Formats: sequence, C-alpha cells, structure tokens
Amino acid sequence: MSENPATPADPAPTAPEGHAGASAAPQTHPARQTPPAHPAPPRHRGEPMFPHGTGPAADPAGSHHERRIRSFQPRRSRVSPSQADALRRLWPKWGLDIDGLSRIDLNELFDGQDLPVVLEIGFGMGEATAQMAAADPDTGILACDVHTPGQGNLLALAERNGLSNVRVANGDAIILLREMLAPASLAGLRVYFPDPWPKKRHHKRRLIQPEFLSLVTTRLAPGAIVHCATDWEPYAEQMLQVLSAEPTLENLHPESGYAPRPDFRPLTKFEGQGLDKGHVVHDLLFRRRTD
Repeated sequence: MSENPATPADPAPTAPEGHAGASAAPQTHPARQTPPAHPAPPRHRGEPMFPHGTGPAADPAGSHHERRIRSFQPRRSRVSPSQADALRRLWPKWGLDIDGLSRIDLNELFDGQDLPVVLEIGFGMGEATAQMAAADPDTGILACDVHTPGQGNLLALAERNGLSNVRVANGDAIILLREMLAPASLAGLRVYFPDPWPKKRHHKRRLIQPEFLSLVTTRLAPGAIVHCATDWEPYAEQMLQVLSAEPTLENLHPESGYAPRPDFRPLTKFEGQGLDKGHVVHDLLFRRRTD
C-alpha cells in the first residue's frame, strides 16, 4: 500500500497508489461550475497524448540530465476523458514539467500570492492533497508525481474546489530539487507512502536515503518541516535512522521517534483499508534546524 515515483530505465513494478493524508475536515470553498469534458480528437499511433505545452510531457528532462537509479516508475496509464480534459485546460495554468533547464520563482509560480510552499512528492490521485490545500489555503503545495491520471484528477479537484494554492509538477523530484528550486526556498517536504521497494536488492531505489536528504535540506528554509509516512515497517525503521542521522534536522518526537498522525494529514480510504488489515502506519516529523 505504497506509492511513489521511477524511471523509464527502471522497469521494476511499483506498488499501487496509496497516498494518505489528514483527518481534519477541509475548509469549505464556493464550488466552481466545472464545464463538461470535451472529447479530444482521435490520436494516431505514435502521436503524443498532449502536444508540447498542452499537458504533461512524457519525459520532460529528456537527455539533459544523467540517467540514474530512481525511486519511481513512470505510470502513464489510461487517462479518463475528464482527466484528459482537465489536463488540456489547466496544465498551461497550473502545471509544470520538470525539465531541469531553469530555476523556478515560486512566488511567480503561485501568481504572486507570497505563500510558503511545501513540496509533496508522490500524491497518487490527489484527493488527500486537495483536502490539505483546502484546509490550509495560506500554504502553497507543489505536488510532484509522474502518474498522468492522478495529475489530471488533482487539477480537476483544484478547479472544482476553487483551490488557487496547488501546482502540479511532472517528472523527477530529484531534478526539481537539484536544478530548479533555490536554496532555502521550501517551507516543508511531504513524502507519504513512498514505494517501499521491499526486496533487498531494490532498497537502493528507496527515496529516503542520506544523499536525498543532503539535497533536500539545502532547499529547506530554517524551521521547515519534513513529514514522512509509511505502512511498511522496515522502511519506517530506515526512514527514522536516515532522518535522525541528518545533522540539520531535529526530531519533533525524540522520545518515541515516531509521531502521532497529525490532523492535517487526511486518513484516506486506501490507508483505512490497510489499517483494517493490521498494517501499522508510522508518521515521522522532523524540523530543519534554525541554528
């Protein structure tokens, strides 16, 4: 019951989507009238689903950056007509391809709203992300994933619920962090239910590794919160070990190591099914040191 991204070069299967999130009821927003989905003209074999600029690119970084072992596998699975419609209409406004070619101005990306921005890596179908965005409209969420149906679904949810604080990034989060985000530009990082890569020979594909945290912490502002959650016990232990060893981070729950699930992370149907099966979910909350 875990999710998170990988690479065209990594054909290993990924676990099904399992994004979790918070029990707090989302803030109510006036509903927008969503226009009906407009059927796209039929595509010919080999023709891209979304021509340049009209939707997420299949491989936005292309050959600009080295091909390395990655923690995700692109999942360009079947896109429903409503998801495709949302992508075509909203991607030019709220979408971002991670091409690694330029630095992002986060304030400009969020239309000058001057919001603190949290990066969420892996959001599945986006329901929990939309709930968190609705409950905290004063925080921007830059949601990164490679799952095209989920990207379309999140954009549709953002439009339907009048959420101006969600942006969707398509591609490799490592390239986003390394090439496109400025130092100390993020107010937080959320990684909920990443793929556990349970086989020992695949552990190197896990996202939460020392090298990843060394990069992430350079992009976190002092006081920024790192929040991870997993239902895979061995991965929870690795997360705790790796996060605790990062000198720029401090555990907000040092006594137990793990944190109670915070109210802002919604409990999703998928997570509830796992709990019914006896899965134990671990949350980890760390803060970027200010000294």
